[in-house]
Amino acid sequence: MSIPPPPGNQQPQDPYGPPPANRPQGAQGYGPWGHHGPTGRPYGAPVSVNALAVAALVLGVLCFLPAAGLVLGLIALWQIRRNGQSGRGLAIAGAVLSSVGIVLWAVTLSTGALSDAWEKFKDGAQGNESLSLRKGDCFDAPGGLEGDTYDVDPVSCEAGHDGEVFAVVTLPGGAFPGDAEVTDIADERCYELQDQYAMDSWAMPADVDVYYLMPSRDSWRYGDRAITCVFGNTDAKAKLTGSLRGDPTTLDRDQVVFLATANAVDAALYEEPDETPEDDLAGHRAWATQVHDVLGEQIEALRGHSWPSAARQPVADLVKDMEDAREQWSKASAAGDVDTYYTHYDKAYEYVDGPATVTARKALGLATTPPSPGETEGGDSEAQV
Repeated sequence: MSIPPPPGNQQPQDPYGPPPANRPQGAQGYGPWGHHGPTGRPYGAPVSVNALAVAALVLGVLCFLPAAGLVLGLIALWQIRRNGQSGRGLAIAGAVLSSVGIVLWAVTLSTGALSDAWEKFKDGAQGNESLSLRKGDCFDAPGGLEGDTYDVDPVSCEAGHDGEVFAVVTLPGGAFPGDAEVTDIADERCYELQDQYAMDSWAMPADVDVYYLMPSRDSWRYGDRAITCVFGNTDAKAKLTGSLRGDPTTLDRDQVVFLATANAVDAALYEEPDETPEDDLAGHRAWATQVHDVLGEQIEALRGHSWPSAARQPVADLVKDMEDAREQWSKASAAGDVDTYYTHYDKAYEYVDGPATVTARKALGLATTPPSPGETEGGDSEAQV
């Protein structure tokens, strides 16, 4: 005999017992109850260690590829937050150690770079020696005055020496202008300044030339802006003896006035055009006008100075020669053809280094032997050092 079910809708009995009181409505069927965490992993299940966290720690401890260790540590932390793996402490430790490693690498590399730069600067500074050499100093250069000089030794000018500083030119700031530009400036400025230090070009030994020490690209970064102009012997095996200085610090007033006028005329004569009168007669006539004007200025300077009695007549005779030459330069500046120009040009040059000049120099106690024909007074080649 069967017993009919009670009236109403009935659910089949769950063999595992009644559902929890807080079961969500509408849920169908249960298994054994378990509480799941936010990642859906049941508590009590085995937990894996994040592999990237381990790798980050290893790289951090070994200080090998610290940047990679830092990146792996950060990725590991993100993965751990996402999937619930363990290893968060390992990832943090690896990232921190890798960060320290990066700092240590940066300090090491920067210190090494600065050390190399400093060594280059010291070499450049020694090559320029503007930090220690001044106008009037004499020195020896173990490496010679040709090419690159990395070391010089200041010595007395009375003893044999390789070079004598006659000027220091300071370049403006800004970016390094380049070796070629610095060389051009050195050529121009050192050539201009040599007569201010050694005013008597007749007293300059024939084997002396102009050299210079320049800032390098490396020393420029550290504020080196000096071109050091130097007198040196053209024979690398020969030495200079005694100072070549001949300026107002070593000459008397009469000698300075005389040499200043002579150098002004020489400077004008050096401006002769490169092209011949046949190719550029107009240029030569313009140059003759300039020489004519400079001669007029220097004649007035000689006439206006009060000379010692022994030098008055010799200087007056020289002034007469200069006036005659000035007249010839005037005629050359107006020449209508090349032959006429040459006629007055040759006559104008007769006074240069002539007997009146020698007599006036002797009366003033200056050198009386003019430079040999074709010899450049004071030297005319500049070599980069």
